[in-house]
Amino acid sequence: MTPVWLLTIYCALVLVASLAGGWLLLIIHPTHTRLQMAISFVAGLMLGIALLHFLPDADAQLHSLDRTVAWMLGGFLVMFFLQRFFHFHHHDSAEGDPEDCDQAHTAPDSHNHDHAHHAHTLADKSAQQLSWVGTALGLSLHSLLDGVALAAAVEAGVHGHVKFAGLGVALVVILHKPFDAMAISTLMTAGGSSRLSRHILNGLFALVSPVGAVLFYFGASQFANSDVAFLGCALAFCAGTFLCIASSDLLPELQFHSHDRFKLSVALLAGLAVAIVIKLFEVG
Repeated sequence: MTPVWLLTIYCALVLVASLAGGWLLLIIHPTHTRLQMAISFVAGLMLGIALLHFLPDADAQLHSLDRTVAWMLGGFLVMFFLQRFFHFHHHDSAEGDPEDCDQAHTAPDSHNHDHAHHAHTLADKSAQQLSWVGTALGLSLHSLLDGVALAAAVEAGVHGHVKFAGLGVALVVILHKPFDAMAISTLMTAGGSSRLSRHILNGLFALVSPVGAVLFYFGASQFANSDVAFLGCALAFCAGTFLCIASSDLLPELQFHSHDRFKLSVALLAGLAVAIVIKLFEVG
């Protein structure tokens, strides 16, 4: 089997795996409890991806823990202040002061109550939209590198006369791709995105790794090798944004939903466990 055909098969499997993960929430009706459990799962998954995948990969590229952590902190702060900006922007446009929100909820005037509630909803949706955009960008970068790595493994394996070249890399990519797509789909659902927009983004995200594989043959591997500092900084920055999204936007769901604390805690640990298992496959 030629390397092109072998890589095509691997990319097709990656594509199907990614689409399947994104379709999960489109097939299952997302009730309140299911959505909260999915969000908790994604929080654990993102923590694991940030600390077990992005951060070590960035450090391996930069060969400097100080520089890696500095870029991670930068990513965290950029995402944090963007979220704060979106929250304050909507609150200020409605009331201008957080205390006004409380007064509006206790006031007898129902118009004020509806106005305050509408402001809170806008702020929450803006932050959630920002979260899925940041998550999609980070995972797309990682998926692009996955595609380049997969093509490189196939090429190297063929020259080394390996029968199923790149199989190990392909298995790792296929294993985590459904969870990556599900993470984006979950956050889009929580942010109120339409079914059509989730379908479109799911399809585009599924194509990222195959695009990375194609780019390998146009010199992407040379770019990655020659500009490792850029890739390392980008991965560390993404690690910081993921930590911010998980800690400030997703993990609070565990705190605020005390009635389902056990279910949500198990979902959080399950997401973290998936990230750990994928890391073990990568090391193996």
